[in-house]
Amino acid sequence: MFEKVLGNTQIKEAICKSIKDNKTVNSYLFIGIEGIGKKLIAKEFAKMLLCIDENKYCNKCKSCIEFDTNNNPDFLLIEPEGNTIKIDQIREMQKKIQEKPIISTKKVYIIDNADKMSQEAQNCLLKTLEEPPIFATIILIGEDENAFLSTIKSRCMIYHFKRIENDIIQKFLENNYKIENINENLLDIAQGSIAKAINLKDKQEEYLEIEKIINELDKTDIIEILKKSKILYENKEEILDFLDYINILLLKKAKSECKYTECINIVENTKKRIKQNANYDMCIDNMLFNMWEELS
Repeated sequence: MFEKVLGNTQIKEAICKSIKDNKTVNSYLFIGIEGIGKKLIAKEFAKMLLCIDENKYCNKCKSCIEFDTNNNPDFLLIEPEGNTIKIDQIREMQKKIQEKPIISTKKVYIIDNADKMSQEAQNCLLKTLEEPPIFATIILIGEDENAFLSTIKSRCMIYHFKRIENDIIQKFLENNYKIENINENLLDIAQGSIAKAINLKDKQEEYLEIEKIINELDKTDIIEILKKSKILYENKEEILDFLDYINILLLKKAKSECKYTECINIVENTKKRIKQNANYDMCIDNMLFNMWEELS
């Protein structure tokens, strides 16, 4: 089990031990950045809990087979409708959770992106967490631990998922996508997330272009910098990822030349202005000019 999920070995081992020792609890909270396997591990955990074979995770029993085909009546995955998980979704779950299992001896409910629950939805869920049916397990998955009510957190066993190391991501990309010698800076911007690394794998040329712009900031006239920065002006949807990458480059440069430190602040201010819907082209203009001026 968990063979296809990279990293977070301690959490995987703890989950397996809890099932082996029959010491699982009714509610869990999985916290960590996007794309590091929280949902995959939660689903494997659910499958193990529902397996009706005495050794668990047999992949042969009726529960396992129906789980793999998304037809297991004792399992439910709840995801946001739009930008939030609404109180009506939680109320519907509360009705179903009281019904006894059909195939297994347990029922499992996963709430993905649970940090997007409205406060009303969290308060509603709290009633179930306080007095859950003995056969029910609820797994909450989220990135922002601070988004959860303290009363929710106090009733859950919390697992903090760590970022996956760059060398593990590198091997994954080599084995599954035949990508070798990926740019180390590109691995850094993936921030330990397999999902982000996969999304970035086809964009190496774009990020190398951005790296050239940053490397030439203190060597080239500002007019030339603006001309060469077309990629920043034309990729508004990806700009926050690009700006994160720029700051990774600047941070590495700042370790040997302190003049790059202020440029990091300039980029962070640009991110804030873009999020506040300031004029986009002007934001990029000001960022490039201010960084160039700082380094000249």
